[in-house]
Amino acid sequence: MKAAYDVVVVGSGAGGGVIAGELAQRGRDVLLVECGPHLRGHDFTRFEAKAAHDLFWPLRFAPLPNGELVTFLAGRCVGGTTTINTKVAFRANEHDVAKWHPASGLTSDGSTPFAVSDLEPYYDRVERVLGVRRRADWEKSVHTVVPGFRALGAELEPVDAYTDPNCASCGSCIQGCASNAGKSTMNTYIADALARGILDLRADTTVERVLVEGGEATGVELVDAAGERQTVRAGAVVVAAGAVNTPQLLLRSGLENPVIGKHLGLHPVRLVYGLFEEPQDAHMVYPISAHCLKHQRDEDGGFVIEASTIQDPIAFATTIGDDDGPFWGPRLVEAVRRFRHWIGFLAMANDDNNSSVSLGDDGEERIAVDLRPVERERVDGGLRFSREVLEAAGATQVCWTGLTSTHAQGGCRMGDDPARSVVDRNGESHDVKRLYVGDGSLVPRTLSVNPSLTIMALATRLAEHLDADANGYLGSKAAARA
Repeated sequence: MKAAYDVVVVGSGAGGGVIAGELAQRGRDVLLVECGPHLRGHDFTRFEAKAAHDLFWPLRFAPLPNGELVTFLAGRCVGGTTTINTKVAFRANEHDVAKWHPASGLTSDGSTPFAVSDLEPYYDRVERVLGVRRRADWEKSVHTVVPGFRALGAELEPVDAYTDPNCASCGSCIQGCASNAGKSTMNTYIADALARGILDLRADTTVERVLVEGGEATGVELVDAAGERQTVRAGAVVVAAGAVNTPQLLLRSGLENPVIGKHLGLHPVRLVYGLFEEPQDAHMVYPISAHCLKHQRDEDGGFVIEASTIQDPIAFATTIGDDDGPFWGPRLVEAVRRFRHWIGFLAMANDDNNSSVSLGDDGEERIAVDLRPVERERVDGGLRFSREVLEAAGATQVCWTGLTSTHAQGGCRMGDDPARSVVDRNGESHDVKRLYVGDGSLVPRTLSVNPSLTIMALATRLAEHLDADANGYLGSKAAARA
């Protein structure tokens, strides 16, 4: 590892992986730091417990006033959550992005409110790199529930996904794609740059803090895979550690902006399962195969249904319940015995960014979840609709999980107003020059759909801005890349 780089990027997921890859391809000297391991297709097996240990952050829990817990899930490996997600590729809708300017004053040019059109060229770029394609090759479990949606006046639509034709619909996306058909940042942006020898990747390496001197970020202090503490200098630092981790790193680096960690969005998710007489094998699909957007807007219910899916047996057995409480004893045994007969939906609700992440007096993370009555109604509405669809499709029993957050957004939101945001419209800290945020933390208000494609588009936009170097942070480029 060298002592200095043009740019140090912290985190290798949808934000950091794209930024590092794009900057390296543009000839910048980049160090990409990832606290998790660098595992690839040949390392991935459908061994649920092993994948949870190797690829995921340890589970985080935040309490709700009614005694429920929200479970936070995220990838901790090269590629971040893109290595263990379902590869759904949604562009943001205008009605989602229209919330951004009122929330943080975000504009595209200092006067015009930021709009989806400002992201379109970057969406185009990301979709080309990832090979995004329409998936309509539905398996049995999806076709089984189509009549249920139609009975309620709704339709299932095919998804766009960043998977290539090698996808075998084996259902193991969240254990890592063994065929590399799932196009994570690990096996696209990062792998391409590594193969060309133009990116320095350091896995199993933790950034302890960003170095700030004279109001400017000058590098990072890290602990490498061997446990050695090192200081690396940089012309610019991009923190892209995820919406839960990035605010903590900024706070540990001495930033005092009171907006850091505020306005965290959960995008709360509940899995809802229906039991059918015939085997459905919902574990052998490409999750997620289809979606229902009838209730996507807040005024229409504020939730999206994705189908079909099911957790693997351990997660399934440890999370299901119904109106009578968690499954236990004979009920649980019978439910797991009929694992192949269940079909699951993801009921994904909109939220209004009322939660937060902070550091306690002991320096440990604190996640505070606040779901207001209107947000709670969206969550409950998604459950009710899912139950009705499954029952209309012929399910003989319905159960569901607690709340999970897999799409955390906000916490270091971008905006023109320093009183309501952490970074400016280019992702640079309002308070510390040369310090950028490049992940889902940027999103001023939670999207109603999977945010990964939007995070990648914002990351591509940030990489373009950094490379243009209007502020002279980086100087002349590294040796020309062939």
